[in-house]
Amino acid sequence: MGVGVVLAAAGSSQRMGGGKNKVLRLVEGRPIIAHSLEAFSTCSLVDQIVIVTRREDQGEMERLARECGAEVTVVEGGRERQESVYIGLQALRPEIEWVLIHDAARPFVSQEMIERAVQASRAHGAAAVGVPVTDTIKVVSEGIIQNTLDRSTLWAVQTPQAFARELILTAHERARAEGFIATDDCALVERLGHKVVMVEGDYRNIKITTAADLERVGGEVMIPLVGYGYDVHRLVAGRKLILAGVEIPYDLGLLGHSDADVAAHAVSDALLGAAALGDIGDLFPDTDPQYAGADSIALLREVVTLVKAHGLELANVDLTVAAQKPKLSPWKAQMRANLAQVLGLPESRVGVKFTTTEGLGFVGRGEGIAAQAVVSLIKI
Repeated sequence: MGVGVVLAAAGSSQRMGGGKNKVLRLVEGRPIIAHSLEAFSTCSLVDQIVIVTRREDQGEMERLARECGAEVTVVEGGRERQESVYIGLQALRPEIEWVLIHDAARPFVSQEMIERAVQASRAHGAAAVGVPVTDTIKVVSEGIIQNTLDRSTLWAVQTPQAFARELILTAHERARAEGFIATDDCALVERLGHKVVMVEGDYRNIKITTAADLERVGGEVMIPLVGYGYDVHRLVAGRKLILAGVEIPYDLGLLGHSDADVAAHAVSDALLGAAALGDIGDLFPDTDPQYAGADSIALLREVVTLVKAHGLELANVDLTVAAQKPKLSPWKAQMRANLAQVLGLPESRVGVKFTTTEGLGFVGRGEGIAAQAVVSLIKI
């Protein structure tokens, strides 16, 4: 009676951040999924493993699969975990009669847990590993505690979850037909009226979901790269005043080879500095006629593309513009929206501030405008 494993590894990893599939991050020097692969591939009960992953990660998953030395099939997943698991079930060989479904982000699954889950599913048709809840659990509505649950009856379910193949396929197909989405596969079987047995898991069998989880288990911690940018341009008559792509009505404008948008220039230099890719003078020299009067927001867009091509993702930006005149606050929202759009960030991660210099220096005398920007990048 063949046993197959479906490893769910197609998540977007949004709560982890950084853009990279969390199961490819390192724990004890190896990708998280490599630990799960080792546990199942070395188990004598397991006959086939299917990894369900994102299209962009298939090549790396296939490489890891070859390294583990077992029969592993890698397939592209769906939009939701439930759809991905269903795709994985369909990729199992016909002779597979029992299925283990496991979150690839649980690297500490043990041989004992796998064996307990298989044995219980063969005896009862469906089983899950889990651990008794140790915290007191409250039911909360709109910030108010409504009820305290009896924790003696509460278990935190883990994976693997094990099923007779036909049973779990039937459960998935019924859920698909009825448009029902569950947070785990046991819930789909429960809807059929079939009992699911709980067997002992392990408190160490955690699911790595956030950066804090990764740090807790001694995994690869993402250290942000911080960059600083500073730019100044003189105010003169006969030029447009453009800041962060917004044309601001004023009788003076900024002088420069391009449109002299000090805000966009400061952010560009901060990005290039964090990525150690030089500065805007290197990329867009003022001796090159093609950049005469150039749209600095368009140049910033090129910088963002370059930074991303080097495997870096922008986390946030904080911009300060120093100008004695004109008053800039009426255009803050539009400047922030422009930067968010070109940087590919939500506005909640784009800071835009204005200041004067209390009449001091070239800014205070109204001779020019300065901008400073700080950005953070994350390696993806």
